[in-house]
Amino acid sequence: MLFRLLSALRRVAYKQGWLATERLPVPVIVVGNITVGGSGKTPLVLWMAQYLRQQGYRPGIVSRGYGSSAVGACPVGPADDPALSGDEPVLLARKSACPVWIGRDRAAVGRALLAACPDCNVILCDDGLQHYRLRRDLEIAVVDGQRRFGNGQLLPAGPLREGLWRLNLVDAVVVNGGAPLETQAAQYGMHLNGALLTNLRTGEKRLAVELKALRLHALAGIGHPQRFFDHLHALGLDFTEHVFPDHHAYRTSDLDWPDADALLMTEKDGVKCAAFADERYWALPVQAEVDPRLGQKMLDILREHDGRKTA
Repeated sequence: MLFRLLSALRRVAYKQGWLATERLPVPVIVVGNITVGGSGKTPLVLWMAQYLRQQGYRPGIVSRGYGSSAVGACPVGPADDPALSGDEPVLLARKSACPVWIGRDRAAVGRALLAACPDCNVILCDDGLQHYRLRRDLEIAVVDGQRRFGNGQLLPAGPLREGLWRLNLVDAVVVNGGAPLETQAAQYGMHLNGALLTNLRTGEKRLAVELKALRLHALAGIGHPQRFFDHLHALGLDFTEHVFPDHHAYRTSDLDWPDADALLMTEKDGVKCAAFADERYWALPVQAEVDPRLGQKMLDILREHDGRKTA
């Protein structure tokens, strides 16, 4: 009850202007969720970045950088140590072809990114739904269509950061697998696809089914490990499962399974294992397949912003 009250009061305080908000000089698209744990935000942000680049925009990405030791606003490069910059920001830097900056204060991070990259003309804010200080032009909530909302309770009794009412206030809800929700917001479907493994040591790519005859161990240190394991089963693989905490900092001793011919992991886990990987380590990249209407909605918002700017 206390968490529910504080959550609602915080939103009201920003909405009424009792707490200051900040608008950046370029449009801001916020992607987040109302639950703890993974929902598919990172693949969606990568899809959005690619889509916007194809449309001629120059997006930049800001993120908190969970697990990062960064103080203040810091850029993230493809070769950065995930222990210092966070696993998800490093993955975004490697795959998005966009500038990526991290820090606790998303508005300050956005300002720093724009100062360093003045040609950037749209900001994607990863996991910023509850960061109300940063004003946004488009708000997208991602929902795991398999787990949905658990017991429907707010933290700490359940997985919710905010009540289900919050989904009625966003501009768009993206459902990652599963049936549509009962919400007033526009909804868009998303599915994660991937069947081609990448060797962390050699860079070799192989279809997952080609490893079927090997003794396989699969590990996952993500918000919803079962989704990854189900994906591997759907590709026809049998393996021993190993679950680690989300954002786990791996050591070689964690993965000491002498009978393993191959170790399979998510791309996010692969970022953290690459430094000590041998030829047995394989990551499974996934790509988001998203309802194209979401792309059109982004363009409509951006063009509306451009129209206001030139009016």
